[in-house]
Amino acid sequence: MAGQGEPCAGTGVLGFALIILCTSSVSVTLWRIQQGTPQALEFLIHPTVWLTTMSFAVFLIHAERKKGVQASGVLFGYWLLCFLFPATSATQQASRGDFQSDPFRHLSPYLYLSLVMAQFALSCLADQCPLFRKRPPQANPCPKAGASFPSKAMFWWVSGLVWKGYRRPLGPKDLWSLGSKNSSEELVSQLEKEWTRNRSATQRHTKATAFKRKGSHNKEAPETETLLPQQRGKRGPLLRAIWQVGRSAFLLGTLSLIVSDVFRFTVPKLLSLFLEFIGDLNTPAWKGYLLAVLMFLSACLQTLFEQQHMYRLKVLQLRLRTAIIGLVYRKVLALSSSSRKSSAVGDVVNLVSVDVQRLTESVTYLNGLWLPLIWIVVCFVYLWQLLGPSALTAIAVFVSLLPLNFFITKKRNHHQQEQMRQKDCRARLTSCILRNVRTVKYHGWEGAFLDRVLHIRAQELGALKTSSLLFSVSLVSFQVSTFLVALVVFAVHTLVAEENAMDAEKAFVTLTVLNILNKAQAFLPFSIHSIVQARVSFDRLAAFLSLEETDPGAVDSSPSRCAAGEDCISIQEGTFTWSQESAPCLRRINLTVPQGCLLAVVGPVGAGKSSLLSALLGELSKVEGSVSIKGPVAYVPQEAWVQNMSVVDNVCFGQELDAPWLETVLEACALWPDVDGFPAGVHTRTGEQGMNLSGGQKQRLSLARAVYRKAAVYLLDDPLAALDAQVGQHVFNRVIGPDGLLQGTTRILVTHALHILPQADWIVVLEDGAIAEMGSFQELLHRKGALVGLLDGASQPGDGGEGDTEPPAGAKDPRGSAAGGRPEGRSERFMKLVPEKDSAASEAQTGLPLDDPEGPGQPKGKDGTQYGRVKATMYLTYLRAVGTPLCLYALFLFLCQQVASFCRGYWLSLWADDPIVDGQQTHAALRGWVFGLLGCLQAIGLFASMATVLLGGIRASSLLFRGLLWDVARSPIGFFERTPIGNLLNRFSKETDIVDVDIPDKLRSLLMYAFGLLEVGLVVTVTTPLAVVAILPLLLLYAGFQSLYVASSCQLRRLESARYSYVCSHVAETFQGGPVVRAFRVQGPFTAQNDAHVDESQRVSFPRLVADRWLAANLELVGNGLVFVAALCAVLSKAHLSPGLVGFSVSAALQVTQMLQWAVRSWTDLESSIVSVERLKDYAQTPKEAPWKPLTCAAHPPWPRRGQIEFRDFGLRYRPELPLAVRGVSFKINAGEKVGIVGRTGAGKSSLAGGLLRLVEAAEGGIWIDGVPIAQVGLHTLRSRVTIIPQDPILFPGSLRMNLDMLQEHTDEAIWEVLETVQLRATVASLPGQLHYECTDQGDNLSVGQKQLLCLARALLRKTQILILDEATAAVDPGTERQMQAALGSWFAQCTVLLIAHRLRSVLDCARVLVMDEGQVAESGSPAQLLAQKGLFYRLAQESGLV
Repeated sequence: MAGQGEPCAGTGVLGFALIILCTSSVSVTLWRIQQGTPQALEFLIHPTVWLTTMSFAVFLIHAERKKGVQASGVLFGYWLLCFLFPATSATQQASRGDFQSDPFRHLSPYLYLSLVMAQFALSCLADQCPLFRKRPPQANPCPKAGASFPSKAMFWWVSGLVWKGYRRPLGPKDLWSLGSKNSSEELVSQLEKEWTRNRSATQRHTKATAFKRKGSHNKEAPETETLLPQQRGKRGPLLRAIWQVGRSAFLLGTLSLIVSDVFRFTVPKLLSLFLEFIGDLNTPAWKGYLLAVLMFLSACLQTLFEQQHMYRLKVLQLRLRTAIIGLVYRKVLALSSSSRKSSAVGDVVNLVSVDVQRLTESVTYLNGLWLPLIWIVVCFVYLWQLLGPSALTAIAVFVSLLPLNFFITKKRNHHQQEQMRQKDCRARLTSCILRNVRTVKYHGWEGAFLDRVLHIRAQELGALKTSSLLFSVSLVSFQVSTFLVALVVFAVHTLVAEENAMDAEKAFVTLTVLNILNKAQAFLPFSIHSIVQARVSFDRLAAFLSLEETDPGAVDSSPSRCAAGEDCISIQEGTFTWSQESAPCLRRINLTVPQGCLLAVVGPVGAGKSSLLSALLGELSKVEGSVSIKGPVAYVPQEAWVQNMSVVDNVCFGQELDAPWLETVLEACALWPDVDGFPAGVHTRTGEQGMNLSGGQKQRLSLARAVYRKAAVYLLDDPLAALDAQVGQHVFNRVIGPDGLLQGTTRILVTHALHILPQADWIVVLEDGAIAEMGSFQELLHRKGALVGLLDGASQPGDGGEGDTEPPAGAKDPRGSAAGGRPEGRSERFMKLVPEKDSAASEAQTGLPLDDPEGPGQPKGKDGTQYGRVKATMYLTYLRAVGTPLCLYALFLFLCQQVASFCRGYWLSLWADDPIVDGQQTHAALRGWVFGLLGCLQAIGLFASMATVLLGGIRASSLLFRGLLWDVARSPIGFFERTPIGNLLNRFSKETDIVDVDIPDKLRSLLMYAFGLLEVGLVVTVTTPLAVVAILPLLLLYAGFQSLYVASSCQLRRLESARYSYVCSHVAETFQGGPVVRAFRVQGPFTAQNDAHVDESQRVSFPRLVADRWLAANLELVGNGLVFVAALCAVLSKAHLSPGLVGFSVSAALQVTQMLQWAVRSWTDLESSIVSVERLKDYAQTPKEAPWKPLTCAAHPPWPRRGQIEFRDFGLRYRPELPLAVRGVSFKINAGEKVGIVGRTGAGKSSLAGGLLRLVEAAEGGIWIDGVPIAQVGLHTLRSRVTIIPQDPILFPGSLRMNLDMLQEHTDEAIWEVLETVQLRATVASLPGQLHYECTDQGDNLSVGQKQLLCLARALLRKTQILILDEATAAVDPGTERQMQAALGSWFAQCTVLLIAHRLRSVLDCARVLVMDEGQVAESGSPAQLLAQKGLFYRLAQESGLV
């Protein structure tokens, strides 16, 4: 049995003592009756009732003891009530005296009182934890479980954390553990179970209904009749599942709210009785004290029940958020290929970050759909009792205001939608610019893009300005509606009806009731708006969860490995499609692959090679046929997918670390030279989407992940495409080929590298989704079929693929060692690093710990969680952006409107105290007119002050955004290589949105509440000066709560934001790598990792939630104390006060309870939001590029005339702490000469192009073009005179014409001419809109070949004397390459051409070739001369198969 603490034992002993006492009382009474002494019936009934209830209480004590309950609310309430009755009885006994006549009856009430008082005292404490628990103890359990009932009711159990946060910044170790009932594992399983059950039931019902309709109606139903039930069918199961999971908590919270509202409406009635007491000088004083205490208790009980309601619903929000995110994540892991194509990664992130948030937040507003209607009815009943038929005018005024508010809401929604549309456009454009910033800087397009972004930004802020002004009008209408209703009601009551004078009770009780009515009027449309938004999000979630999933039975997969000689892979009569609506992409596929075979799959672009691998993975919809695979599968996708983790975690991919095997794998995949140059070796983090790695490094890392798996079947989708010839050959020989690490396994290799085909065991040639032919290499050569056609069409038989892009500076191998070479000593360094990570192996699989959000090897930026309070300089920065005159004007306006509010209330008190003559007041008309005038002045001042703050906020936001945009655009390319794109996008989206909307709104709220509190304090002090004695301690309490809360809350918000971003990032990462996750069968570990991320996020959210409730409960109690002080002082000063002044004072004090907490909440929100200003200013002090257009420029048009380039002892480094990447380079390129630049990866080829365009400034020496040092030429002038065609074809969102002529310098005729040259005229003419055809982001609606040709057309339009080709033809098929070569040959025949090549065949027709090695020019001469020298160029030619 569970052992209990001392309070539990004490309550049991005292309970039995009370039972004995009650039994004694009953026994004594029965004994006296038996003796013939007459006894009053109450002497028998009273102790019998006590005996019954005490027995039940003792039973409850022991029942809760067995359950392990440490604090009981039922027993607390019971002992509190029991304490009141004996206290009354003991008081009566003491007043009667006569102790000698019946000592037992006189002593028993005192004994009852003593024992019950002891029980009540013990019920205020919590019992100790049971010795034997059902679950093991947690590291840092939530203190709520061990808190007493009063502590739970007033959230005092949070005080320890809040105090800790005040003394020092809160860290992750300070946060409580998440209980099992709040964990993802339990919550997601509950919702998933209900969702699956309800969806299955709905599907069965839909099928049955369809069958019945088909039987009764032969004709098809109209389209509308079929679509709408589908929507309802998607929404219904999820709604029922959520209701079944959360209904008990929601109903309990609703019950708390109803009880709270009972006490809410008790206060106006008590105020009415209190003002009657003040008006009647003959009423005894104890009634006033009693009414003051009752008002205080009613307000406190309202606060406690309301806060319990909020607490329960907020916890329900957290639980639902956990469950729904888990459900969405599990759906992401199961999406079919067609569903993935219909949902972008941004849509899924929006589901998790926006839609889930909106849906869960709407739980709080569900009761707002019906409860305000009850409030309105009760308020009108009150008003009718006070004012009679005059109350009907209140209905008329409220009804007349509703159309205005609905009109404003509708117009504001229109402008908000416009603002959101412009914001989305700006976000898409900004994202595209940042992701392709190298291309933007290559061409000097920063100014054009800045203009585009600022143009969209101006439209966005215009919509925001109109929306803000409408919002100000809406707020004023709500704030002033109380005054308008009061004015009309009072005017009708006093001026129209005879003998209806105004008094304090009517005036101020009416105002109190109208304030409740106004809250109802405001809360109802707000709740409706929130529910409407939630419904949209709910529909999006339901639609997403109803998307098509992959068919688990599409592939007959067996985990057991097949024996040698057996068929490992088999496809029989397979026809596959990407979606049910599209045509088949693979038709009639018959293929068997024996165990240990290397099968090469080749074919032209679009033949279905990647689709074949997707079909084997079960990613395609199977129309007919069968697919079977035996053994574990590993998959390497065409576009490398890398997680934002360390290199070692990416390779291990959830498996245990095997250091020797990892070392072997990295060596075979040619990753050692790169890893050795990383800051933290194998523990270096790769960044979001592998942004810290080059394309080739990502592909090799993706291959290493598959090799490390030790699978039986390997599906390799063109892994050699992103590697240069030498590295590609090394990887093939050491990994994929007959003697590689994968020998003996079944390998299907999709490739364009035709030179490796002789080493394949079997070759499949695909054409138009069907197998054209298959067999061994020699067999297919003899057939002279499709393979021979491919070989003839390929102009580079020695091609190794696409060619590696230049790695980041930190990734360069400083020794220039061979790709597979591993310098001596690296193994020892690696082994030394392994234990460091091995200790945290389990942590690596479940996500990053909270206390190290960045992890080892991650570049430390300014986006880590910030600690401490916000510096005052940030407020000054923001206020300077607003403008000093505007700030002073806003303060003056707020002061004016608050003075008008004070005068209006004081004038009403004077009106109520006017003497009544013949049933009427002589100055009623004057009082009414002045009252109305003061109210109108307040309304004007309120609108002007709020509009000033909101418009000032827009002005500040505009300036801060412009500064951020300028700072980022002027940054050098190295800044973008070091700064994760997520950090930049975060500043341009979330942080900008906070500065746009949140800061002005929080500043407006803070000023409103602060001036309102000043008014209340002034009213109470002026009315009852005695209250100053009590107000000062209350102010100290208020300041204490405020200081404690702000420090902790700000830190908790920052931690919450940081943790939730990990949830979103992980969902996005999983969505992008879904096929890889499913291929490796690691859905379970990934689900566990997501659950861990969500749980860590909830660990921060829960303390912030209860800290909010702690603040609200305690500050409202402080506010209720002010009400009590005002009422108590009024009773004490009754003889000197008029009822009007008392009504003014107490009704004002009643408004302060909400003001206190919202003032602190607004201050906290403002402090949390002002961090965004700091983030927008982060890049103001970072190094900037040289001027784009300096005042004096050494080059004058038309420069350059000839295109002569000279490098003089040129050297550059990527960062000051790094060695020179290029050094001592000196050579001269004559005008019109075509020069090839070759070398191994990291030799410095692309660095020369970067230096020529000044993407990286020269560290030594310089470059001259036509005798002009480029260091003295403006960057835009230089970059506009040099054309570069990069390897990756980049198109931006916008029209085709804009992409071709970014600066709007050419006519349509010129554009059509270049399109004709690149043979795209017919293609563009067939597009909708032709030149105005809208390209999507990255130009994804065009093929790679078309995009490369459009980039070539863009280069032709520029007509510059110098052209740089950075392996521009590597990513295109042979036909497109021939088109490009022909166009370049005709247009740039007289130009100077620098051809940076990874494939030597590209430079064989160059007049001269420069061979780079370790940042220096190792060889120079014609290709024939260099081959004859048999130096480095000769060795490269040998590796490429040219000699």
